[in-house]
Amino acid sequence: MLLLEVLSGEQLPKPDRGKMRFHKIANVNKALDFIASKGVRLVSIGAEEIVDGNVKMTLGMIWTIILRFAIQDISVDEMTAKDGLLLWCQRKTAPYKNVNVQNFHTNWKDGLAFCALIHRHRPDLLDYSKLSKANPLANLNLAFDIAEKYLDIPRMLDAEDMVDMVRPDEHSIMTYVSCFYHAFQGQNQAESAANRVSKALAGRQGNDDLENEYDRLASDLLGWIQRTTPWLENRVTDNTLPGARKKLDEFRTYRTQHKPPRVGQKGQLETAFNTLQTKLRLNNRPPYMPKEGRMVSDIANAWKNLDNAERGFEDWLLSEMMRLERLDRLAQKFKRKADIHEEWSKGKDELLSRNDYRNATLSEVKALKRKHGAFESDLAVHQERVEQLAAIAEELNKLGYHDSPAINSRCQRICSSWDRLGVLTTQRRQGIDEVEKILERVDTLHLDFAKRVTPFNNWLDGAREDLVDMFIVHSIEATQGLINDHEQFKSTLIEADKEYRLLVGIFQEVQRFAQQHNIPGALENPYSSSSAQEITNKWNEVRQLVPRRDQALQQEMMRQQQNERIRRTFAEKANVVGPWIEKQLDIVSSIGMGVHKSLEEALKKLIACRTAVEAFRPHIDELEQYRQAEQEAIILENKYTKYSMETLRVGWEQLLTSINRNINEVENQILTRDSKGITSEQLNEFRLSFNHFDKNRSGRLTPEEFKACLLSLGHNVRNDKQGESQFLKIMSSVDPNMSGYVKFDSFLDYLTRQAAGTDSADSLIESFRVLAQDRPFITPEDLRRELPPDQAEYCIRKMQPYRLPGAPPNALDYASFAGTLYQF
Repeated sequence: MLLLEVLSGEQLPKPDRGKMRFHKIANVNKALDFIASKGVRLVSIGAEEIVDGNVKMTLGMIWTIILRFAIQDISVDEMTAKDGLLLWCQRKTAPYKNVNVQNFHTNWKDGLAFCALIHRHRPDLLDYSKLSKANPLANLNLAFDIAEKYLDIPRMLDAEDMVDMVRPDEHSIMTYVSCFYHAFQGQNQAESAANRVSKALAGRQGNDDLENEYDRLASDLLGWIQRTTPWLENRVTDNTLPGARKKLDEFRTYRTQHKPPRVGQKGQLETAFNTLQTKLRLNNRPPYMPKEGRMVSDIANAWKNLDNAERGFEDWLLSEMMRLERLDRLAQKFKRKADIHEEWSKGKDELLSRNDYRNATLSEVKALKRKHGAFESDLAVHQERVEQLAAIAEELNKLGYHDSPAINSRCQRICSSWDRLGVLTTQRRQGIDEVEKILERVDTLHLDFAKRVTPFNNWLDGAREDLVDMFIVHSIEATQGLINDHEQFKSTLIEADKEYRLLVGIFQEVQRFAQQHNIPGALENPYSSSSAQEITNKWNEVRQLVPRRDQALQQEMMRQQQNERIRRTFAEKANVVGPWIEKQLDIVSSIGMGVHKSLEEALKKLIACRTAVEAFRPHIDELEQYRQAEQEAIILENKYTKYSMETLRVGWEQLLTSINRNINEVENQILTRDSKGITSEQLNEFRLSFNHFDKNRSGRLTPEEFKACLLSLGHNVRNDKQGESQFLKIMSSVDPNMSGYVKFDSFLDYLTRQAAGTDSADSLIESFRVLAQDRPFITPEDLRRELPPDQAEYCIRKMQPYRLPGAPPNALDYASFAGTLYQF
């Protein structure tokens, strides 16, 4: 009983006088009742066993008393007494060589841990640098002697026993070490204050680093967007097909190499911003406001402008390539028709300028007249070709063909030559008419040949031109139409062969007539410039061009069939990828808005979703290859799927952004829960209330919905001017950026701040006052002694000088500094 009075400092009931057994039992019971009244639970310890000398029971009771009155009141970082005492020893002995305190038995055998505790608090009592781990007995005796002489700690342990024992008694060492803790308790208070200051400064320094990192990422991303957007908005080419193809290659490089890393950087930027805001709220700090033009909304708007510029760039570039390809083919068609016309008109000027009919016989004049009539017929047919050339040149000018000056120059030469042919034809007709009255002889066979050969010759020219004409088609149906037209043309070859044989027969009859009658120049047909040999050559050329045309059409059909396979391949893959992305978006949304047994479970699901999405990326890359094949084949439409590559790219980016955003929100909720001590049931209740008022499942509440949710949770928000003012103050804390809505993490932070107290400027000032030994100022020496070096220097830089009279020159104002950390 006397021991309990000394340890507790309280008065126990008077003991019974007498030495009989029942007197002793009564006194022991009084002691046990006192122990029980202090909240100590005694198990299987009775007064009879103590009186009868049960050593085990007696030692157990003594250890219980020591634990309750000497050790239990030790508190370090809200740990149990044993763990707190061990952590205190570890912190105090950490800087010392050959000391590693992990328990209360073997780590104390060499005596260095005891010496380190003494030297840490009273360096004037011993020189630790002269101690050796090889002399445990000397170390122990030195520590025990100093503790007994200077610290009033009785010598509870025997040095020889500790050295000889394999495992010293843990309870004895804990009891002895607790005496050191109580002896140095005053210094422990200063250490706790230093820890509080260190914790506050560490949070501030970490937030400064996060702000700098956000500013760096925002500047880099905005700079890239500002450089890239004008390039995408520039819809100008050099008006050549190679130049357009080069621009398409540059766009593909941008899509596959330059943009994907920037998508990841954008997500990293949003994550850094949300994490910073969450940490600021949890540390009761004002929200971070980025520099002008670097807000998250500014970056989102710049990214939106980039997407808008990109969305139309690819379609415009493909359309431009089709236009340039059409221009090239029109130019080739113009060149081919011009070559045919110039070949036909070659020598016609000289022919029409001759006056041979003036010295000719009647038959020759008649022949010249009829020949000229046939030429006029031929001239009328070629009028259409000249008009076609002019129309093609005009179309090339309208479409902006890059070599229009050369086209216009050649067209002008052809038109001028055509006008001269018209004038010469009229002059020759007038001259022949003048001598026609004299020359009446006509050669019937030549006339008949000329009448037949002209349309047939024109048909041959047209057939040759059609058989070598280039075609532009984009579907199997259009190609099949060309094949059908060609088959219809081949069906007319039988009648053409009959006409050819008839013309050859007429020419052979003329040969027989000339030989029979020995007519000079009878083989020359005055009514036609076409000979049987020329017709034969053209006919043979047409017969050779027909199978070539067949082969070209079949090759085009194979190309269109290949394009069809490309369309189907892309559609099959897109019809799998598109629904998968939509399903994953729904899963991520349900996880982010749902209620879970634990946030760790939701985080695990989201991480699993991210892993699945990353594993699915090869399908997107495969679709990009299919899309490239479509672009190379200039395939613009695909009727087999509703998904375009642009739609799938946007969906993929939305999926990645949604997963990262939800992971960040859940991590912030875990951080809030752990720092505020919220249970899973409370968190689920908050989530259910939030989801109930979030009608459109947008993940945020309007001010009206937020107010209704607070009322449903029992918060008193009055419906008068004072209540409105109070609600506006609440909104300014949960929506500092004035976005017009409340997110779940802000909602959760507000509820947790209402449920539990937070640190404040007053608590930090009180901590600084402890470090300053109750002085209204603090010196750099105090800060360097009590705080880690980096935090001490940080305080010295940030604190203002203390100006009141009586303060030393280097005094610092810790009160104003603490206030700046909690300003809003």
